[in-house]
Parts: sequence; C-alpha cells; structure tokens
Amino acid sequence: MRLGQCKRIIVNVASDVSQNHVFSFAAALSYYFVLAFFPALIALATTVGYLPIPNLFNTIVEAMARVMPPQSTGLLLRVAADVTSRNHPALLSFGLLGVLWTCSSGFATMIEALNVAYNVPETRSALKTRLLAVALTFLIGILVIIAFTFIILGPLLGNFLAARIGLSWVFGVTWPILRHVFAGIFIVLAVEALYFLAPDIKHSFGSSLPGAIFSVIGWMLLSDGLSLYFQRFAHLNRTYGVLGGGVALLVWLYWSSFVTLLGAELNSEILQLRGDAGLVLKQPTAPEARSKAAITTG
Repeated sequence: MRLGQCKRIIVNVASDVSQNHVFSFAAALSYYFVLAFFPALIALATTVGYLPIPNLFNTIVEAMARVMPPQSTGLLLRVAADVTSRNHPALLSFGLLGVLWTCSSGFATMIEALNVAYNVPETRSALKTRLLAVALTFLIGILVIIAFTFIILGPLLGNFLAARIGLSWVFGVTWPILRHVFAGIFIVLAVEALYFLAPDIKHSFGSSLPGAIFSVIGWMLLSDGLSLYFQRFAHLNRTYGVLGGGVALLVWLYWSSFVTLLGAELNSEILQLRGDAGLVLKQPTAPEARSKAAITTG
C-alpha cells in the first residue's frame, strides 16, 4: 500500500468518526457493558466456586487488573469480596440473565454501529438481529475466556504438557511467551468474528483482519495509557470520591468501544480503496436496499 493511499485512509477514517457518530455509539456501548460488567462478575464468582482449582477467582481478578485502570481494580476487588462472601447459588442465575440481556443489547448496538461504519442499511428482521446479538455474546465471550485461560492457567498447562508429553527445556523457555501469543490470537479472533458476523454485508473473513489487529493493538496501548493517566494525572478519587473507580471503569469501557469501532471504520475504508464497490447485503429485501448498500470509492 502506497503512502498516498495510507494518507487517504487516515483522512477518511478521521472524517467518518464525526459523520458516523462514533463517539455517540461508543458512549452507548460503554453504558451497556458497564451494566453487564458486575452481573458478569457475580456469575463468574459463583461459577468458579464449583471448580476444583484453589484461588481461581482471585487469579482471574489479578489478570483483569493488568488491563483495567487501578481505581477500577480496587472497585472490582471490593465487589468480588462482597460477592464471594455470600456464595448464594441464586446469584448464578441472576448474573447469567443479567449478562445475557445487557450484553446482547450492547452487541445489538454494536451491530447498528458497524452497519453505519460500512455505510449499509439493516435489512434483517429485529428478531434475527437480536438472536445474532445473543450468539455474538456467547461466541465472543468464549473466545475471550479461552484467551484469559492461556494467561491465567498458562503455567499449569505448561507444567502438564511438559510432564505428560516429555517436552524439552526449549518448551519451558518459550512457553511463557507462547501463551501470551496464543491469548493475543484469540483476542484478535474475537474482534475479527465481530467484524465478520455483525454488519449486514457479505465479505471475506480475512478482509476485516487489518481492523481487528489495529483494534487489539490500539486497545492494549490505550489501556496502558489510561492506567498511567489515572495514576499520575487524573486522581479521580479526589474528584469523585467513592465513585472514582466506577468513573474510571466507564471511561475505560468508553475508549475500548471507540477503538473497536475505529477498527471497523478502517476496514470500511480499506474495502473502498480496494474497489469493493458492490458490497452485497446478507439479506437484500428490495432494490432500494441494494442500491443503498453500494459503496463507491469516491
């Protein structure tokens, strides 16, 4: 890709951020996901209590603390301590239902935002869109859980493979790096699945890979930048008091949603640059809908 084409993509993405209301969609997504966060925590705390792995929930919380702002980590630990001290089985059903409803609502909003990013209308029925949002909740949730499994249970898995299969010392040296690589691959696959399945267009699986890689790398850099900002400059606890952790969590989810949508805008511009001027809707219903789906490189 030439320098002039890269410049054109950057300019067009910056223009689309304003025209496609990316900031507004990011705010809506952060609202839904912050509502889903604590029911998910309740469901997770109750579920891992039945697994024969000691201190698993605390290990998961420590792994989440690596990417979350410090103030949010403190809030997470307080909520986790309160939830695990009660240990009521009814919390599991409540948590799962809460996560399913709020996450599917968030993914329904994400579907709408990705359609706007690709400049296509939504031709699928409301029921089909909601079912797709529920399916995305499970699919992306499973991929993220697998990614965290490599990070959290990586040492145990490495010891198991080395003991049972008899792998050499080279495996012991490279496994700490490999498990983080595998975790990153599954995170990219989760974002890639979102870009491939959510918008109402037919396109190849690999065509949205650049945006997925950009989104994951941008999210990692953003998380580190926000943690540094909250530690050195923001001091949210002084401004918001006990609400500081919740505000930090909301800000982190907001910018994480923004980076995800930015990756979709990048994919849309790359498709236009390649000359894919006739993106086909997954379920065209009328000639006027098909005409709206045509994206021109101009």
